[in-house]
Parts: sequence; C-alpha cells; structure tokens
Amino acid sequence: MSDSPQFTTPAVLDDIDRDIIARLHENARISNVELASAVGLSPSSCLARVRSLRERGIIIRYTAEIDPRALGFSLQALVSVRIRPGARHLMGQISDELRQQPEVAQLFFLGGAEDFLIHVRVRDADHVRRFVLDNLSANPAVALTETNLVFEHHTALSAGLRTPL
Repeated sequence: MSDSPQFTTPAVLDDIDRDIIARLHENARISNVELASAVGLSPSSCLARVRSLRERGIIIRYTAEIDPRALGFSLQALVSVRIRPGARHLMGQISDELRQQPEVAQLFFLGGAEDFLIHVRVRDADHVRRFVLDNLSANPAVALTETNLVFEHHTALSAGLRTPL
C-alpha cells in the first residue's frame, strides 16, 4: 500500500489548494513561478502551500504518465477475477504475484461478486490471451475470469478536486 497517512476525516482544502492540486495533477512539471501565477499567489506563498500539501500527505508523489502505445502496447483490457471460496487465504499472495507482472498497470481488490479487477496493457489480443492463461486460468485458486477490451481510456481529474456544481 502507500506510505500516506491514514485519514480519519477529510483534509480541509480551500479553493486555492484545490486549484494547485488540479494544476499539478494536469502537469506535475509546472514550475513554481508558473503555478503561482496561475493560482494568483506569490511564488513563496505557492511554494509554502505545495509544501503543506505534501507534509499533510495530500500530495504523496509526482509521476510521469507514459503512453503505452509508444512502447508497443496498443491494447488495454480489464480482467475481472473471482477466486475460489476455498482459496481465499491466497488473496494476498495472488495480489503480490499479479502486481509483479509487467502487463499490469493497475490492480483493484474489490468487494462484490469479483475479487480483483486487473487493468492490463498488452501488445495485442494474443498477448492478453496469454496473460490470462498463464497468470490466471493456470492458477487453481482462480474460479473465473472475464476480459473486457478497452476502446478508450481517459484519466479524469481526481475526486474532490473539482468544485461541486
């Protein structure tokens, strides 16, 4: 899991904090001077705000978003997985193994009919088929898989950052 603090109550953010977070979410490489100008603060005040957001565990890391197509991964899929009832004690091990697979972009542990939802990035349909067969169907703990191809994927602004309507 992450090293961020466990929040018992939501962090208090004002409109400027939300604006800073939204702009960093869109472009984490924006300079402090540009960010300050965009949100209407002096550079020193903006830097203090960003530091506060980091210290409070609201901003936990900065990342680069990679276009999977540039690396030859032209297909994305969502694979739902149901674990056999007698194998529930293996959930942690299965999760750890799946997260090590290079095709796995995201792994969700679910409550509901399915146990996991796996977002994979693959070269083609044969690649996703091999991923499912090798990593899921071959595992005796796996009861069922369902694969859905992703036609479009859009990254939305994180929840809580947009001003409510």
